[in-house]
This record gives sequence, structure tokens and C-alpha cells, in this order.
Amino acid sequence: MQLVIREANEGPFLSQVLRFGRDNERLSPQQLAAIKGKAVLMSLKFADKYYNKYKMHLLEQAAHDVIGVVSLGLQELSQRDTAKALALLQAPEGPIKPFQKGWSMLISVSPKQTGNSLYGDVDARLLDKISSPPDVEEWQGWQEYEKALAEHNKTRLMGLLDSHFFAYDNDHPTMEDKLAEALLYRLLCGEGDGAAKIKVKQDLKRRLSRDIALKDEWYGKDYIAAQLERLLAELPLDMAAALRQELSPGFVPNLLHSLSFVRQYQQLQRENASPEKLDNMEMRAGLRHPLLGWPLYHDF
Repeated sequence: MQLVIREANEGPFLSQVLRFGRDNERLSPQQLAAIKGKAVLMSLKFADKYYNKYKMHLLEQAAHDVIGVVSLGLQELSQRDTAKALALLQAPEGPIKPFQKGWSMLISVSPKQTGNSLYGDVDARLLDKISSPPDVEEWQGWQEYEKALAEHNKTRLMGLLDSHFFAYDNDHPTMEDKLAEALLYRLLCGEGDGAAKIKVKQDLKRRLSRDIALKDEWYGKDYIAAQLERLLAELPLDMAAALRQELSPGFVPNLLHSLSFVRQYQQLQRENASPEKLDNMEMRAGLRHPLLGWPLYHDF
């Protein structure tokens, strides 16, 4: 296994840390040899578990994987402080602890496996992006991890919105769409109280024709914004903060537009319009301006 010491801020983070230790005379030849020795043993074990340690190209791949995973864990444990990272490598366990940390990070953001992954709970495509030859020009492993983390958090938040706010399986493509329908439903079916702990059902259109009285106080940006905050307050703080970042500046104005459509839709219902006429009105209105929060199901 070759550990290349690159120029500053180049190559995997492990190489950057070793360069820092060499240039600042904080890493003796004996210490470097010990770190390399442990990394070689880790690569052999990795190849024996996931590849074939008797085939040179697979042993090299295992070494690249170990360098990438160690770099990931080392950067997280040290918060990209090269002095702290060097101290971690100089500890008796050497690169083992950073590898364990990096591997656990990959497990935490890997999507649920639909089939058997070569690496158990770690997604093979993600590991391929983290893996790094020691002499690579620029290591993008951390950026790839952050992308996977963002996607993992998005999936987690989408699931939380479904379980917390919906009583049916919806097919909204974005978190903003999900939250908008939950807010509109709470507003219309919770007697104007956005904090009413009710789940969204597929009955809004029927209820709108029977027992929902629209209130003028709902038709204001400040009121909608206040109801939004009450809705977000039901979620864990970190999830609510992540959801706020997903909302576009037009979220509240677009909901007000949908509320204006609700008034027109209800009026047509009270005139005993046919389902076909209601569907056509809904389709035309959506084409002119997306109806944020308006339910997608058909009312039979």
C-alpha cells in the first residue's frame, strides 16, 4: 500500500495530514512507518472480507477504499484540523479509529439496501465515490458524503411528514408540497386552527361541499405564516430547521392563491356542478398557476 504525501490541500485528507506532519517535523520516520504498517494490515483485512487479497488489483482497490474511509473519519473526528488529525494517527490505534468512524458515517447515510450489497450496510456506489488512490489530484470524498447525508436527511424528513401529518399514502414529489397540503387541510378542516392535531385524509373536497365555512381572516400572509410556524413547532427542531430551508419564498403567497381557488371551487360545488366540470376547473386553474397544497386525488 502506497501512502503518497501530496502538496498542500491536494489528495485525500489522510495524505494532507501526513504532509503536514512531515513539513512541520511532527511525524518521525518511525511513526510514519507504523501508520503505513497498520494501513497495510487494514487493507489486507478489507480485501479478505470484501474482495480477494490474493489478486493484486483487488488488493489495490481495498487500499484505495481504506484511504478514502480513513480520510472521511479523520476529517470528521478532527473537524479538518490537521494537527488534531495527526495526533489521532499517532495514537496507538493509528488509522483504525478514523476508519471505524468513517465506516459508521457511511452506514448512517447509505440508503436501505433493496438487494445484497457487497459491503453489508454500506452502499457500494457511495463507497466507490469515497474510495481514493493516494495520488489522486483532488479527493471529493467529503463532498460526496455531504451529498449522501443531505439525501438521507431529505428521505428521513419526507417519511416524518408522511407519518406525522398524513393518514393516507400521498405522492407529493417534494417536502414543500407535503407541508402545503398538511397546512391547507389543517386550516380548512381544523376550524382555522393550524395547531389542530388532525391528520390529512382524502376527504377535503367532500367536506368543502358540506361543512367548511371559509373565513376572511384566513386570507392574509401574516395569518398563514403564523399557522405555518405552529405546524413546524410539532416537528423536532432540527427537522423543522431543515424543512424551512426547503421552502421557497413563494410558499405563503402560493398558499394564499390556493385558498382563493378554494373559494371558487366551493362556489361551483354549491351550484351543483358535475364532477367533470369541477375536474376541468381544477385542471385549468392548475395550468395557469400551480395550486400549492391542493389535494391531488379525485373525489368520486
